[in-house]
Amino acid sequence: MASGNRSQTAQGLTLIAPPLGYAVLVLAAPLLTILAYSFFKDGYLTVIREFTLENYRTVWADPIFHKIMLRSVVVAALVTLVTVVLAFPVAYFLSFVVTPQKKAMWLFLITIPFWTSYLIRVFLWKVILGYNGVINSGLKTLGIIEQPLTFILYNVNSIVITLAHAYAPFAILPIFIALEKIDRSLLEAGRDLGESRAMTFWRVTLPLAMPGVVAASLIVFIPTIGDYVTPALIGGGKIPMIANMIQAQMLDLDNRPMGSALAVTAMLIVAVISLIFLALNRRFLRVRQ
Repeated sequence: MASGNRSQTAQGLTLIAPPLGYAVLVLAAPLLTILAYSFFKDGYLTVIREFTLENYRTVWADPIFHKIMLRSVVVAALVTLVTVVLAFPVAYFLSFVVTPQKKAMWLFLITIPFWTSYLIRVFLWKVILGYNGVINSGLKTLGIIEQPLTFILYNVNSIVITLAHAYAPFAILPIFIALEKIDRSLLEAGRDLGESRAMTFWRVTLPLAMPGVVAASLIVFIPTIGDYVTPALIGGGKIPMIANMIQAQMLDLDNRPMGSALAVTAMLIVAVISLIFLALNRRFLRVRQ
């Protein structure tokens, strides 16, 4: 019996060894390298491999880091809020309105934006929101404006719009899954007790869908806070976020230890925020059970 268990364990380890090795090589190795570099000293065009905490002291004492990190958190929070608010009605429509035979087709349509590169979608939004872009040209043609609008590009609004569109499918799918798991008899019971559709939604549907909402928020928040391309292109480089600051230290200034310290600090902040999301998710899961 014991030998049989050992053989099954060996077979399991054999199966997971290739993906585990790949994960360690692709994920863990770069993270450990960045962590190690954050404790080194910067020399002229080289890295001095001597242990120091000066990089972290500089990061935490730097008011520019505080401002950019706060901006990154605020922008990511705005993107998450806008994305989830827009994704919930779509997910609700798919779950409660679309017939079961057509749900697969609708889900397929939602994934169509992934057929094109993320970079191409960002450039398209730059064309749409640009000084002579689609929106300004259309408004001028209709006679609504005489001069192109300048507040729709190279600012936080344009960054939020672009990122919300890019990550909308990531928010729709987990909310849709949570809505699909809701027992429809609970909704019927609420209406049988005299509740209106709005109150049934508020007291039954929304609380039961909150695990999906929290999951969608987490899925959107984490990548948007570290986005580099959109602030550079849509923000015009005038609204840098933490990823842009890390890139400047790593490449422009060739200060890899400082860039690594910035990256590790940002990851720790994101980890704390993610733990808050996970705690909320567990709370809503308990309520659901």
